[in-house]
Amino acid sequence: MKKLILCAALTAFVFNSTNAQMDVSFGVKGGVNFANLNGDIEDNDMKVGFHVGGVAEIMFNEKMGFQPEILYSSQGTKFEEGGAKLKYNLDYINVPLMAKFYPTKGFNIEAGPQVGFLVSSKAKYEFNGDSETTDIEDLKSIDFGLNFGLGYKMDNGLNFGARYNLGLSNVNDADNSDDFKVSNGVIQVSVGFMF
Repeated sequence: MKKLILCAALTAFVFNSTNAQMDVSFGVKGGVNFANLNGDIEDNDMKVGFHVGGVAEIMFNEKMGFQPEILYSSQGTKFEEGGAKLKYNLDYINVPLMAKFYPTKGFNIEAGPQVGFLVSSKAKYEFNGDSETTDIEDLKSIDFGLNFGLGYKMDNGLNFGARYNLGLSNVNDADNSDDFKVSNGVIQVSVGFMF
């Protein structure tokens, strides 16, 4: 909770410390996720999901900007062996706070922290045409990560981006969490539009 308050205070500071000449625009974005769980976990594969949400871009000058976002993100991992399939479907509300740098017109490099709030965690098991879905317990409700990405914004507001979210938190909340560390890792490919 203290980290969330710190992120909110940092955002408020950035808004208040900029002058009245800043350029603010709002938009939407969505795209595909290639998600996995990393760490003390074996034989798992990337799970394809999606993300969608709203963004704001605050440009301080032609080169530097700040982009807070609120995204629904479908993450997790999957296992396949002997005809059996197991998917961990982890749904988050993520709040990335991205610093952006435009080295040339349209092209940007971005990096920044992210906090995620787990809203659903389910395991789906499939074998021989039968399936069963159960809740996954013992996962932390808040996740912290660091994002790195590239993007391109056209003059008409259409934009494209690719980003990697490196999970910094151990999301395992079970009794063995000190010995069994698991973190999120997500590649995101997005398309968006700024109004």
